[in-house]
Amino acid sequence: MPGRPFSREFKLTVVRQLASGEKRPAQVCREHNLSQSMVSRWRQEYEARGEESFSAKQLSESEAMAAKIAELERFCGQLAWENGVLKKTLAKQKSPSDMP
Repeated sequence: MPGRPFSREFKLTVVRQLASGEKRPAQVCREHNLSQSMVSRWRQEYEARGEESFSAKQLSESEAMAAKIAELERFCGQLAWENGVLKKTLAKQKSPSDMP
């Protein structure tokens, strides 16, 4: 079961409070009903990426190309399957037993 979704702004607010010393981790966890492990992960990401934390990961050009190719291959497979189903359906409708 996936956890509650938290906005980027909420996560940044929490880790900024921790980084500034405004609040302690246990206090943040109690106030927002968060697990210590989650807050720790958020804090580690903030320490590693700063204000860029919690934004969508930017794919490299090769990763973006590979993702696009995979998407097109899935689409092509779907079209091939649909084409096969349509051909079978059409063949059944035009079978010689249907002719008068």
